[in-house]
Amino acid sequence: MRSKVLTIDLSRYKYWVEDRKDLFEEYIGGVGVAVQLLKEELENAKGVDPLGEENVIVFSTGPFTPAYPLASKTVALFKSPLTSNLGESHAGGRSAAAIANAGYGAIVIKGRSRKPVYVVVDEDKVHFRDGRVIWSIQDSIVTGRIIAEREKGRGIRTVMRIGGGGLNLVRYACVTTETYRHFGRLGLGAVFGSKNLKALVVMGRKSFKPKDKENFRKVYDEIYDLAVKSDAMKKYHLLGTAVNVLPLNEFGGLPTKNLTEQRFDKAEEISGEALAENNLGRRIACAHCPVACIHIAALREEYETEKYFYKTLMISYDYELIYALGSMLGVGSREGLLKLIHRVEVYGLDAISTGVCLAWATEAYKRGLISKNETLLDLEFGNYENYIKAVDYIVSQPNDFYKALAKGVDEASRIYGGREFAMAFGRNEMPGYNTGYGAYIGYLIGLRHSHLDGAGYSIDQKWKDYSPKELVDELIREEQWRQILSSLVVCFFARGIYKPEIVVKAFKPLGVETDENELREIGKKIYEEKLRLKKKMGFSVEDLQVPERVFEADTPQGKLSRDYVKEALDYYKEIVSKI
Repeated sequence: MRSKVLTIDLSRYKYWVEDRKDLFEEYIGGVGVAVQLLKEELENAKGVDPLGEENVIVFSTGPFTPAYPLASKTVALFKSPLTSNLGESHAGGRSAAAIANAGYGAIVIKGRSRKPVYVVVDEDKVHFRDGRVIWSIQDSIVTGRIIAEREKGRGIRTVMRIGGGGLNLVRYACVTTETYRHFGRLGLGAVFGSKNLKALVVMGRKSFKPKDKENFRKVYDEIYDLAVKSDAMKKYHLLGTAVNVLPLNEFGGLPTKNLTEQRFDKAEEISGEALAENNLGRRIACAHCPVACIHIAALREEYETEKYFYKTLMISYDYELIYALGSMLGVGSREGLLKLIHRVEVYGLDAISTGVCLAWATEAYKRGLISKNETLLDLEFGNYENYIKAVDYIVSQPNDFYKALAKGVDEASRIYGGREFAMAFGRNEMPGYNTGYGAYIGYLIGLRHSHLDGAGYSIDQKWKDYSPKELVDELIREEQWRQILSSLVVCFFARGIYKPEIVVKAFKPLGVETDENELREIGKKIYEEKLRLKKKMGFSVEDLQVPERVFEADTPQGKLSRDYVKEALDYYKEIVSKI
């Protein structure tokens, strides 16, 4: 188990390594260890400015990272500039393998560089490269290519970098890694930008050696066999997460036109099936993953000044992007959707937040709360050309309106009105599931305010007529187990493979003895530690608000009851008060 922690101080251009075996033995790795490292660094967590020098970034991997299939995620923890609370974002790609193979369980970045830099971690050496020449590059894809050409290590490195969103401190800017993977949610890109950090490059050549080679091979083969025969493999290898578009649309769970509708009449055109049939160019996988759920569309575009000369854009798409930049904005043109996704990708913005912000702005414009003086163009559902221009304005922020929109839909609606249809939960823009009580209460009480916390959307689709208290208990129980998965760190698509009994079995060849009860207790402990850190940063259940639109919209469970949601939140408040 890799237990070394590399700390990089940008203010002093120093770095050092500590062995934190104590943390990795108690909290496994991943999010469990990252919570403790962040807590140690942020003594006055509530007073820390998310875009100030005192904010800290923790990247952490898990004990399964170099060992088993589908354990390919890196966890990032920081104080979020979007919510002013705990920020947690996970990314696939090659970053976890690179960090582990460099010999580290975690990397901590603190301080602020006096000039633009990018940092190269080459195993036991850290280099602070002058980043002034590339600092102003708005395109995160181009940035990655330039750095990749400068630095050796092809095939063993990760390049985590920002685009124009991070440079201009858009509060929901992301960090891109390996072109098609992201630390997407909650504004890590803006934290990079605030630290004058253009990119983090990590190279690792070390290899993994289990304690018990013979039994490791047996367990590995069992997990691999489960993976390739799993429903996730069949479902996500063929069409990717975009396979969910049509079922959710039929179910009445696809948010459309800022949730004024729950089904999109052009869903067929932007479905996973249509994209695969007409645009699919290739499939790629994260490191050590047989599923290859990442689907890349090929879009041919003619040069504006040269007839019959074309460029081909390779654009990653998935369900959340199709929802946020497609149905949520009423964009039913497949080509228009891909162009909009590409523009968001170039700038390094979180697609969910971008789409929800633009959906609110469109409705606010339609209702007369804002005018063309603010928007600088006509915002209309389905008009992807103007949405592309609006994305440019979110990044360049030419006026007060776009400066506000760059801070998130909660902030923009506070200034301009329309909070009743500003679709944010805990100040984080909503994911693409209008499935019922499980989804919406899950967004509110999940520690990331995300559909990935307690899987409420999945509970909704198997609804058992839960009481409010039963639903909250079920959401928390699932979230506590997911702290184990996020500490190992395995992809949530593999949660059906990495069940407690398999996790116990997989630990043994690594020299770790545990049991299911102990794992669940550790998951509960990590959940409570994370909640304590959130409270230390200023989180309060009293601040949670439900947009009025939630109660106006039809869901597969019908119209939702305010009393039900209130009872659930009151019960959750009791739980929080005891932790």
